[in-house]
Amino acid sequence: MKAVLQRVREARVEIAGETVGAIGPGLLVLLCAERGDSDAVGDRLLAKILKLRIFSDAAGKMNLSLQDVGGGLLLVSQFTLAADASGGNRPSFTGAAAPDEGRRLYDRFVAQARAAHPVVATGVFAADMQVHLVNDGPVTIPLQMS
Repeated sequence: MKAVLQRVREARVEIAGETVGAIGPGLLVLLCAERGDSDAVGDRLLAKILKLRIFSDAAGKMNLSLQDVGGGLLLVSQFTLAADASGGNRPSFTGAAAPDEGRRLYDRFVAQARAAHPVVATGVFAADMQVHLVNDGPVTIPLQMS
């Protein structure tokens, strides 16, 4: 699984002009399930996201996790993170999980996140979404688990 974490002051997802998920301060996570990913891979990625120390402590050092600060978590499915543009100018997405498996892994990831963290919002799998965010820092971190 691949993820891009963006520390945000606020973020929201809109579909056809309607907000479907929103958070205040916390993390926006763009999430991609890849071929061969398993539930265990998703569990490890979620644990890393929740405990990654990328929020500032009182001294201004990145020393606190999302769980430490009680921030929101906005999870957005993003199969384009599996893009391979090495062969030309049109990216290939063959590395992404098949749609049914991608949806299953995303839905499970969301359920696990909701069980482990009090503030979780989402986009809609496979929808045409507009993502709005105010990046804090900016802090943007790519993660990959296999």
